[in-house]
Amino acid sequence: MAIKRMGSQTVKLLNPPAIISASSIVGPKEGQGPLASYFDKILQDDMFGEDSWEKAESKMMKEAVRGAVDKVDLKIPDINYLLGGDLLNQLMSTSFAARDLQIPFYGLYGACSTMAEALGLAAMLVDGGFADRCIATTSSHFSSAERQFRFPLELGNQRALTSQWTVTGSGAALVANNNEGPYITHITTGKVIDYGIVDANNMGAAMAPAAADTIGRHFDDTSQLPEDYDLIITGDLGRYGRDIASDLLKTKGYEVVKNFTDCGIEIFDWKKQDTHAGGSGCGCSAVVFCGYLFKQLREMKLNKILLVSTGALFSPTSAQQGESIPCIAHAVTIESKKMN
Repeated sequence: MAIKRMGSQTVKLLNPPAIISASSIVGPKEGQGPLASYFDKILQDDMFGEDSWEKAESKMMKEAVRGAVDKVDLKIPDINYLLGGDLLNQLMSTSFAARDLQIPFYGLYGACSTMAEALGLAAMLVDGGFADRCIATTSSHFSSAERQFRFPLELGNQRALTSQWTVTGSGAALVANNNEGPYITHITTGKVIDYGIVDANNMGAAMAPAAADTIGRHFDDTSQLPEDYDLIITGDLGRYGRDIASDLLKTKGYEVVKNFTDCGIEIFDWKKQDTHAGGSGCGCSAVVFCGYLFKQLREMKLNKILLVSTGALFSPTSAQQGESIPCIAHAVTIESKKMN
Protein backbone atom coordinates (compact mmCIF):
# COMPACT_ATOMS: atom_id res chain seq x y z
CA MET A 1 0.00 0.00 0.00
CA ALA A 2 1.36 3.40 -1.01
CA ILE A 3 1.02 5.03 2.41
CA LYS A 4 2.97 8.14 1.41
CA ARG A 5 0.69 9.17 -1.46
CA MET A 6 -1.60 12.19 -1.21
CA GLY A 7 -4.20 12.64 -3.93
CA SER A 8 -3.33 11.74 -7.50
CA GLN A 9 0.18 13.18 -8.04
CA THR A 10 1.76 14.04 -4.68
CA VAL A 11 3.75 12.15 -2.08
CA LYS A 12 4.40 13.21 1.51
CA LEU A 13 7.74 12.03 2.83
CA LEU A 14 7.40 10.49 6.29
CA ASN A 15 11.05 11.08 7.20
CA PRO A 16 11.82 14.22 5.22
CA PRO A 17 15.41 14.20 3.95
CA ALA A 18 17.53 17.30 4.40
CA ILE A 19 19.40 19.28 1.81
CA ILE A 20 22.66 19.48 3.70
CA SER A 21 24.66 21.50 1.19
CA ALA A 22 24.38 23.17 -2.19
CA SER A 23 26.85 24.62 -4.63
CA SER A 24 26.45 26.90 -7.64
CA ILE A 25 28.63 28.10 -10.48
CA VAL A 26 27.56 30.60 -13.13
CA GLY A 27 28.83 32.40 -16.20
CA PRO A 28 29.88 36.04 -16.57
CA LYS A 29 26.43 37.39 -17.50
CA GLU A 30 24.76 35.70 -14.52
CA GLY A 31 27.55 37.11 -12.37
CA GLN A 32 26.46 40.60 -13.37
CA GLY A 33 22.85 40.00 -12.30
CA PRO A 34 21.04 40.80 -9.04
CA LEU A 35 21.83 37.44 -7.39
CA ALA A 36 25.58 37.56 -8.04
CA SER A 37 26.59 37.64 -4.37
CA TYR A 38 24.87 34.30 -3.69
CA PHE A 39 26.77 32.17 -6.20
CA ASP A 40 29.82 30.17 -5.12
CA LYS A 41 31.77 30.78 -8.29
CA ILE A 42 31.43 33.24 -11.17
CA LEU A 43 33.35 32.45 -14.35
CA GLN A 44 35.21 35.21 -16.10
CA ASP A 45 35.23 33.22 -19.33
CA ASP A 46 32.28 31.03 -20.34
CA MET A 47 34.67 28.60 -22.07
CA PHE A 48 36.03 27.74 -18.59
CA GLY A 49 39.39 26.80 -20.05
CA GLU A 50 37.91 24.20 -22.40
CA ASP A 51 37.82 24.06 -26.19
CA SER A 52 34.02 23.80 -26.55
CA TRP A 53 30.96 25.15 -24.79
CA GLU A 54 29.70 21.62 -24.17
CA LYS A 55 32.90 20.63 -22.38
CA ALA A 56 32.72 23.83 -20.36
CA GLU A 57 29.17 22.96 -19.29
CA SER A 58 30.23 19.49 -18.17
CA LYS A 59 33.16 20.96 -16.24
CA MET A 60 30.77 23.36 -14.46
CA MET A 61 28.68 20.43 -13.31
CA LYS A 62 31.70 18.56 -11.97
CA GLU A 63 32.76 21.68 -10.07
CA ALA A 64 29.27 22.14 -8.61
CA VAL A 65 29.02 18.51 -7.48
CA ARG A 66 32.46 18.56 -5.90
CA GLY A 67 31.67 21.87 -4.25
CA ALA A 68 28.52 20.50 -2.61
CA VAL A 69 30.40 17.46 -1.33
CA ASP A 70 33.40 19.44 -0.07
CA LYS A 71 31.23 21.84 1.93
CA VAL A 72 30.22 19.08 4.34
CA ASP A 73 33.63 17.41 4.54
CA LEU A 74 32.60 14.34 2.58
CA LYS A 75 34.29 12.56 -0.31
CA ILE A 76 32.88 11.60 -3.69
CA PRO A 77 32.75 7.86 -2.74
CA ASP A 78 30.43 8.81 0.16
CA ILE A 79 27.67 9.65 -2.38
CA ASN A 80 25.32 6.79 -3.21
CA TYR A 81 23.67 8.21 -6.33
CA LEU A 82 24.08 11.07 -8.76
CA LEU A 83 20.79 12.18 -10.35
CA GLY A 84 20.90 14.77 -13.07
CA GLY A 85 20.60 15.82 -16.66
CA ASP A 86 20.91 18.68 -19.12
CA LEU A 87 19.54 19.92 -22.44
CA LEU A 88 22.10 18.38 -24.77
CA ASN A 89 21.79 15.24 -26.88
CA GLN A 90 22.20 12.06 -24.83
CA LEU A 91 22.65 14.17 -21.67
CA MET A 92 26.16 14.86 -22.87
CA SER A 93 27.25 17.28 -20.16
CA THR A 94 25.92 15.18 -17.29
CA SER A 95 27.02 11.83 -18.66
CA PHE A 96 30.58 13.03 -19.18
CA ALA A 97 30.62 14.54 -15.69
CA ALA A 98 29.34 11.25 -14.26
CA ARG A 99 32.06 9.42 -16.17
CA ASP A 100 34.71 11.45 -14.38
CA LEU A 101 33.04 11.53 -10.98
CA GLN A 102 32.39 7.76 -10.87
CA ILE A 103 29.22 8.05 -8.76
CA PRO A 104 26.39 5.57 -9.53
CA PHE A 105 24.31 7.56 -11.99
CA TYR A 106 20.68 8.04 -12.96
CA GLY A 107 20.45 10.23 -16.05
CA LEU A 108 17.28 12.32 -16.17
CA TYR A 109 15.70 14.22 -19.02
CA GLY A 110 13.11 16.67 -17.82
CA ALA A 111 14.58 19.53 -19.84
CA CYS A 112 14.47 22.63 -17.62
CA SER A 113 12.34 20.78 -15.04
CA THR A 114 15.31 18.53 -14.22
CA MET A 115 16.38 20.23 -10.96
CA ALA A 116 13.06 19.67 -9.20
CA GLU A 117 12.80 16.20 -10.74
CA ALA A 118 16.26 15.29 -9.43
CA LEU A 119 15.55 16.73 -5.97
CA GLY A 120 12.28 14.80 -5.75
CA LEU A 121 13.76 11.48 -6.81
CA ALA A 122 16.80 11.95 -4.55
CA ALA A 123 14.49 12.65 -1.60
CA MET A 124 12.41 9.54 -2.34
CA LEU A 125 15.54 7.38 -2.50
CA VAL A 126 16.71 8.67 0.89
CA ASP A 127 13.28 8.60 2.54
CA GLY A 128 12.71 5.08 1.19
CA GLY A 129 15.90 3.79 2.77
CA PHE A 130 17.63 3.11 -0.54
CA ALA A 131 20.37 5.69 -0.04
CA ASP A 132 21.96 7.85 2.63
CA ARG A 133 23.30 10.60 0.36
CA CYS A 134 22.32 11.64 -3.16
CA ILE A 135 23.37 14.52 -5.37
CA ALA A 136 20.74 16.29 -7.46
CA THR A 137 22.27 18.36 -10.24
CA THR A 138 21.74 19.92 -13.64
CA SER A 139 23.34 22.46 -15.94
CA SER A 140 22.90 24.58 -19.04
CA HIS A 141 25.04 26.89 -21.14
CA PHE A 142 23.80 29.74 -23.29
CA SER A 143 26.05 28.90 -26.21
CA SER A 144 25.58 25.13 -26.22
CA ALA A 145 21.78 25.52 -26.05
CA GLU A 146 21.72 28.14 -28.80
CA ARG A 147 23.79 25.87 -31.03
CA GLN A 148 21.42 22.92 -30.52
CA PHE A 149 18.00 24.55 -30.41
CA ARG A 150 18.16 27.88 -32.22
CA PHE A 151 20.77 29.51 -34.46
CA PRO A 152 24.56 29.61 -34.69
CA LEU A 153 25.73 32.55 -32.61
CA GLU A 154 27.76 33.79 -35.55
CA LEU A 155 24.56 34.71 -37.38
CA GLY A 156 23.68 37.38 -34.81
CA ASN A 157 19.95 36.77 -35.21
CA GLN A 158 17.51 39.27 -33.75
CA ARG A 159 15.80 37.78 -30.70
CA ALA A 160 12.06 38.12 -30.17
CA LEU A 161 10.87 40.07 -27.12
CA THR A 162 9.22 36.89 -25.78
CA SER A 163 12.51 34.99 -25.94
CA GLN A 164 14.60 34.14 -22.90
CA TRP A 165 18.32 33.94 -22.23
CA THR A 166 19.59 30.45 -21.43
CA VAL A 167 21.46 30.54 -18.13
CA THR A 168 25.10 29.48 -18.14
CA GLY A 169 25.49 27.67 -14.87
CA SER A 170 25.22 24.52 -12.81
CA GLY A 171 23.81 23.79 -9.38
CA ALA A 172 24.21 20.72 -7.18
CA ALA A 173 22.35 19.89 -3.97
CA LEU A 174 23.28 17.12 -1.54
CA VAL A 175 20.23 15.33 -0.11
CA ALA A 176 20.80 13.16 2.95
CA ASN A 177 19.52 11.81 6.25
CA ASN A 178 20.29 14.69 8.57
CA ASN A 179 18.82 16.64 11.46
CA GLU A 180 19.65 20.05 10.02
CA GLY A 181 17.46 21.35 7.20
CA PRO A 182 16.06 22.60 5.00
CA TYR A 183 13.91 19.55 4.33
CA ILE A 184 12.06 18.20 1.31
CA THR A 185 8.60 17.33 2.59
CA HIS A 186 6.32 16.91 -0.45
CA ILE A 187 6.82 16.07 -4.12
CA THR A 188 4.25 16.65 -6.84
CA THR A 189 5.13 14.95 -10.10
CA GLY A 190 3.87 16.72 -13.19
CA LYS A 191 2.06 15.46 -16.26
CA VAL A 192 2.98 16.34 -19.82
CA ILE A 193 0.77 19.27 -20.90
CA ASP A 194 0.60 20.59 -24.46
CA TYR A 195 -1.45 23.63 -25.48
CA GLY A 196 -0.20 23.51 -29.05
CA ILE A 197 2.47 26.22 -28.85
CA VAL A 198 5.03 25.85 -31.66
CA ASP A 199 7.12 29.01 -31.20
CA ALA A 200 10.49 28.17 -29.61
CA ASN A 201 10.94 31.90 -28.97
CA ASN A 202 7.95 31.93 -26.64
CA MET A 203 8.80 29.17 -24.21
CA GLY A 204 7.13 30.89 -21.27
CA ALA A 205 3.75 30.57 -22.97
CA ALA A 206 4.45 26.92 -23.80
CA MET A 207 5.44 25.97 -20.24
CA ALA A 208 2.96 28.08 -18.27
CA PRO A 209 0.05 25.61 -18.60
CA ALA A 210 2.21 22.79 -17.22
CA ALA A 211 3.28 24.96 -14.28
CA ALA A 212 -0.32 25.92 -13.51
CA ASP A 213 -1.44 22.29 -13.77
CA THR A 214 1.20 21.04 -11.33
CA ILE A 215 0.78 23.90 -8.85
CA GLY A 216 -3.00 23.51 -8.89
CA ARG A 217 -2.73 19.77 -8.44
CA HIS A 218 -0.30 20.25 -5.54
CA PHE A 219 -2.81 22.46 -3.75
CA ASP A 220 -5.65 20.03 -4.48
CA ASP A 221 -3.69 16.99 -3.28
CA THR A 222 -2.29 18.54 -0.10
CA SER A 223 -5.16 20.90 0.84
CA GLN A 224 -2.52 23.62 1.13
CA LEU A 225 -3.24 27.15 -0.05
CA PRO A 226 -0.95 29.67 -1.73
CA GLU A 227 -0.74 31.73 1.44
CA ASP A 228 0.74 28.73 3.29
CA TYR A 229 3.97 29.36 1.38
CA ASP A 230 6.47 32.17 1.78
CA LEU A 231 7.33 31.77 -1.87
CA ILE A 232 6.08 29.87 -4.92
CA ILE A 233 8.77 30.00 -7.59
CA THR A 234 8.75 28.46 -11.04
CA GLY A 235 11.83 27.54 -13.01
CA ASP A 236 11.98 29.56 -16.18
CA LEU A 237 8.63 30.91 -17.32
CA GLY A 238 10.01 34.42 -17.55
CA ARG A 239 7.88 37.54 -17.24
CA TYR A 240 5.21 36.58 -19.75
CA GLY A 241 4.94 32.93 -18.74
CA ARG A 242 4.65 33.82 -15.07
CA ASP A 243 1.68 36.07 -15.83
CA ILE A 244 0.01 33.39 -17.96
CA ALA A 245 0.47 30.78 -15.22
CA SER A 246 -0.97 33.19 -12.66
CA ASP A 247 -4.04 33.75 -14.82
CA LEU A 248 -4.51 30.02 -15.37
CA LEU A 249 -4.31 29.37 -11.62
CA LYS A 250 -7.05 31.94 -11.07
CA THR A 251 -9.34 29.78 -13.19
CA LYS A 252 -8.60 26.92 -10.78
CA GLY A 253 -9.52 29.11 -7.82
CA TYR A 254 -6.00 29.91 -6.62
CA GLU A 255 -4.66 33.46 -6.26
CA VAL A 256 -0.85 33.42 -6.30
CA VAL A 257 0.17 36.94 -7.31
CA LYS A 258 1.56 38.12 -3.94
CA ASN A 259 4.12 35.35 -3.40
CA PHE A 260 4.65 34.01 -6.92
CA THR A 261 7.78 34.65 -8.96
CA ASP A 262 10.08 32.86 -11.37
CA CYS A 263 13.79 32.00 -11.30
CA GLY A 264 14.12 33.39 -14.82
CA ILE A 265 12.83 36.74 -13.58
CA GLU A 266 15.09 36.85 -10.52
CA ILE A 267 18.44 35.89 -12.05
CA PHE A 268 18.76 38.78 -14.53
CA ASP A 269 17.95 42.47 -14.59
CA TRP A 270 16.11 42.19 -17.90
CA LYS A 271 16.19 45.91 -18.58
CA LYS A 272 19.90 46.44 -17.96
CA GLN A 273 21.08 43.06 -19.27
CA ASP A 274 18.85 42.84 -22.37
CA THR A 275 17.52 39.37 -21.57
CA HIS A 276 14.03 40.21 -22.83
CA ALA A 277 11.56 37.90 -21.00
CA GLY A 278 14.18 36.63 -18.51
CA GLY A 279 16.31 33.54 -17.96
CA SER A 280 15.75 29.92 -18.93
CA GLY A 281 17.59 26.61 -19.15
CA CYS A 282 18.18 23.71 -16.76
CA GLY A 283 20.70 25.82 -14.90
CA CYS A 284 18.19 28.57 -14.21
CA SER A 285 16.25 27.00 -11.33
CA ALA A 286 19.37 25.03 -10.33
CA VAL A 287 21.59 28.03 -9.61
CA VAL A 288 18.78 30.19 -8.19
CA PHE A 289 17.91 27.41 -5.78
CA CYS A 290 21.44 26.26 -4.93
CA GLY A 291 22.80 29.78 -4.80
CA TYR A 292 20.03 31.98 -3.44
CA LEU A 293 17.02 30.06 -2.12
CA PHE A 294 19.02 27.45 -0.21
CA LYS A 295 20.77 30.18 1.76
CA GLN A 296 17.47 31.96 2.46
CA LEU A 297 16.03 28.72 3.84
CA ARG A 298 19.14 27.98 5.90
CA GLU A 299 18.98 31.44 7.47
CA MET A 300 15.20 31.06 7.93
CA LYS A 301 14.49 34.18 5.92
CA LEU A 302 12.23 31.80 4.05
CA ASN A 303 10.46 29.05 5.96
CA LYS A 304 8.49 27.22 3.29
CA ILE A 305 8.76 27.35 -0.48
CA LEU A 306 7.34 25.51 -3.46
CA LEU A 307 10.01 25.09 -6.13
CA VAL A 308 8.40 24.27 -9.47
CA SER A 309 10.96 23.64 -12.20
CA THR A 310 9.42 23.81 -15.67
CA GLY A 311 10.60 22.10 -18.85
CA ALA A 312 9.85 21.93 -22.58
CA LEU A 313 10.15 18.35 -23.81
CA PHE A 314 10.98 19.01 -27.43
CA SER A 315 14.00 18.51 -29.67
CA PRO A 316 15.37 19.97 -32.89
CA THR A 317 13.95 16.92 -34.69
CA SER A 318 10.43 17.36 -33.30
CA ALA A 319 10.51 21.07 -34.15
CA GLN A 320 11.65 20.38 -37.71
CA GLN A 321 8.82 17.87 -38.08
CA GLY A 322 6.27 20.52 -37.12
CA GLU A 323 5.39 19.15 -33.69
CA SER A 324 4.11 21.41 -30.93
CA ILE A 325 6.04 21.82 -27.66
CA PRO A 326 4.91 19.43 -24.88
CA CYS A 327 5.88 20.65 -21.41
CA ILE A 328 6.09 19.44 -17.83
CA ALA A 329 6.59 20.89 -14.35
CA HIS A 330 7.68 19.13 -11.17
CA ALA A 331 7.18 20.63 -7.71
CA VAL A 332 8.96 20.08 -4.40
CA THR A 333 8.02 21.58 -1.06
CA ILE A 334 11.09 22.63 0.90
CA GLU A 335 10.80 23.74 4.54
CA SER A 336 13.44 25.20 6.82
CA LYS A 337 12.13 23.24 9.82
CA LYS A 338 11.09 19.61 10.14
CA MET A 339 7.40 19.54 11.05
CA ASN A 340 5.94 16.83 13.28
